Amino acid sequence: MFEFSQYLGFLLFLTILTIGFWLMFFLVGFVSYWVTGASWEMIKEKRARKRQEEQSIKY
Repeated sequence: MFEFSQYLGFLLFLTILTIGFWLMFFLVGFVSYWVTGASWEMIKEKRARKRQEEQSIKY
């Protein structure tokens, strides 16, 4: 059967695997949120710049 040290090694492996999974899950969510927000801000800035140029051309 298994010895106690092998059992502890297996538990350590499962712990590290679980922590890695949840860290990856968190980072994927955070990075997608960050990229979406940065893209949205860039689009808003381009729209504002375009409107400002159109207003400066009119007057």
